Amino acid sequence: MIQLPLAGSNKKITINPSKIIAVGLNYRAHVKESKVFGNKEQDVPSEPVLFAKTCNVFAGPGEPIIIPAHIKEYNFKDERVDPEAELAVIIGKKGRHIPVQKAYDYVLGYSCFNDVSQRNIQKSDTSGWFRGKSFDTFGPIGPVVVLHKDIGDPQNLEIKGRINGVVKQSANTADMIFSIPVLIAFISKQFTLEEGDIIATGTPAGVSPIVPGDTVEVEIEKIGILSNPVIAEK
Repeated sequence: MIQLPLAGSNKKITINPSKIIAVGLNYRAHVKESKVFGNKEQDVPSEPVLFAKTCNVFAGPGEPIIIPAHIKEYNFKDERVDPEAELAVIIGKKGRHIPVQKAYDYVLGYSCFNDVSQRNIQKSDTSGWFRGKSFDTFGPIGPVVVLHKDIGDPQNLEIKGRINGVVKQSANTADMIFSIPVLIAFISKQFTLEEGDIIATGTPAGVSPIVPGDTVEVEIEKIGILSNPVIAEK
């Protein structure tokens, strides 16, 4: 659970999702670069690639991304943690088998999301991406929630990821392979979407590693800048 300001007001919204559903490989250029992380996909996915992140990943604006201490025990040759700039869709009401044309009726609003990923674990775990994506603080969100009625076209927003002020990722949500309505319709066929659930819609190309001492920013047009420092767990 996390509280975020509602854009354009003095109110706060409590986000308490039953689940965080993340979408992998949803920008074409990122599909190409992802092969370095051990992903087997050779082409653009034929349907959305889904994985879960647990709710312990939340960190608010300005709160640290904490690199787990126990990763050192593996003695990875090239230890790597990457931030991933993404648009978060916050579900506003319960739905199952939601039609594409009615998908936006189920959206409360949007925020910036950082799908932080421990690449060595993500690549090596037999069970898949779950653990490497779900360490504590590996899902910063914020700085505000913008309601759907106020965002304009959520499928035409500039999105950037920066490390220490240097732009590493730059794209537009129009570049998504699977649009927001298609994602909502597809996900709601698999399982019921509940009020407060979050869909992290995928990241553009340009993901780059971070280390303690770095500052990571996710900026999305009409939402703002989500900034988080990176520290090592003591």
